Amino acid sequence: MSRVALIDYGSGNLHSCGRALVAAAGGGHDIQITARPEDLAGADRIVLPGVGHFADCAGALRAIPGLIEALEEAVLTRGRPFLGICVGMQLMAGLGLEDGETPGLGWIHGLVEGLVPAPGLPVPHVGWNELAFAGDHPVLAGLGPQPHAYFTHSYVFRPEDEADVAAWCSYGAPFAAALARGNLFGTQFHPEKSQTVGLTILSNFLRWSP
Repeated sequence: MSRVALIDYGSGNLHSCGRALVAAAGGGHDIQITARPEDLAGADRIVLPGVGHFADCAGALRAIPGLIEALEEAVLTRGRPFLGICVGMQLMAGLGLEDGETPGLGWIHGLVEGLVPAPGLPVPHVGWNELAFAGDHPVLAGLGPQPHAYFTHSYVFRPEDEADVAAWCSYGAPFAAALARGNLFGTQFHPEKSQTVGLTILSNFLRWSP
């Protein structure tokens, strides 16, 4: 049975992510909520959730001794499939500008900066919006035409290389709704709140062999 480590660093959407992963797994995976670096060493897949401010989440992650090192060993060195959700995706950036300048993990070159919508659209962006695929990716397979996902965010990841964008969303202006590079995948939206679309994405991730 595959072991999936869902990282617990005080993120607000931890348990809803856990329930959604269990539902998507259908019994074929052991979903383990953990903050222990040694559990990441034995994991086959890793999920990093995230709700809140970039600086707070980055600080909470770094406050757990050995966790960043274990995460980088598992994901960057051993190539374990990784899924970052919302701020969990943003943390892959080199730098976040929310509440000052905060270094991210630096896994995908880019910057996390404030969402700039069309005039009259509120920030944060909260609710359902359509995904536009940038190309074919196994984690986004089988979603059907014009799939919609649930967003709640005020900041977006602007990658240096648009080839890292797997899906776009428009909120008056386009922004990256999903990022992909090698064994890394991230969603700005919340799969755990996106009903059938979200469960399909999580199920695809659990079967993905990058």
